[in-house]
Amino acid sequence: MLYRATVIVHLVDGTFELFRYFLSPAAAFDRSTPEELRAVRGVVASMLGMLEGGATHVGVATDHVIESFRNGLWPDYKTGEGMDPLLHAQFEPVEDALRALGVVVWPMVDFEADDALAAAAAMAAADGRVEHVVICTPDKDLAQCVRGDRIVQLDRRTKGLRDESGVREKFGVSPASIPDWLALVGDSADGFPGLPGWGARSAATVLARYEHLEHIPKLAMEWDVPVRGAMRLATTLTEQRGRALLFRELATLRADAPIDADVDALRWTGARDDFSAWSERLGTPSLHERASALAHARTPR
Repeated sequence: MLYRATVIVHLVDGTFELFRYFLSPAAAFDRSTPEELRAVRGVVASMLGMLEGGATHVGVATDHVIESFRNGLWPDYKTGEGMDPLLHAQFEPVEDALRALGVVVWPMVDFEADDALAAAAAMAAADGRVEHVVICTPDKDLAQCVRGDRIVQLDRRTKGLRDESGVREKFGVSPASIPDWLALVGDSADGFPGLPGWGARSAATVLARYEHLEHIPKLAMEWDVPVRGAMRLATTLTEQRGRALLFRELATLRADAPIDADVDALRWTGARDDFSAWSERLGTPSLHERASALAHARTPR
């Protein structure tokens, strides 16, 4: 009997990883790597470590620029204003270094890295060979992409894995309702405030029953779930429904983001020749040695 090998796809939020390593206290004590590349080194070493840990199919999404089409929809949407120039200067180098490592990179311009992750998750889940899609980010936006235990979220810092039941436990709603939930409670990281009076608990209670904004009855007396201050919340939603729908659009990830890749393209087959130079530039020649050893170990005999 022939058995077909199953595939686990790992999708990584490269922008989050870059921020994480830039803010890491350990980076300040790293004298082997130039200061302007320390976060890059952290991300590259982390991705290599993931591969050494058994990952075979990997894609990394980045925000090549911070602004996206959402900035045209809401003027207060997040921008790069106030970002540390030392961090901003590492956006392009991390993309180049990861490509040299042999990893597929999606640098987003009009869309965001989260959109690319959503598109890649949908693409991978549609492939019958794929057993699991692991979206590596703790970002609550990506919870909307979780499907059963087939598409899951992984916080690489805490090792916490979140499937669909985990999303319900964390937010009180299904993955499909996450954009609606964010529309009501707001997302300070992305720069939109939600609706006055609506909090995480009230939004979860109502959406757990009605799922989407347009299904919520306009009159509080028609709600069949107990919510404190229901009349005030219903009035606010009725008066600001247009704003709520706009916020939901901001929170909804675009699975049509251009990624131009299939599952086979995500399979890691080894670093490119220029990864040796990148390893030297990052002050860690051992990265190239480790990548070469891993590629050799995975070469069919």
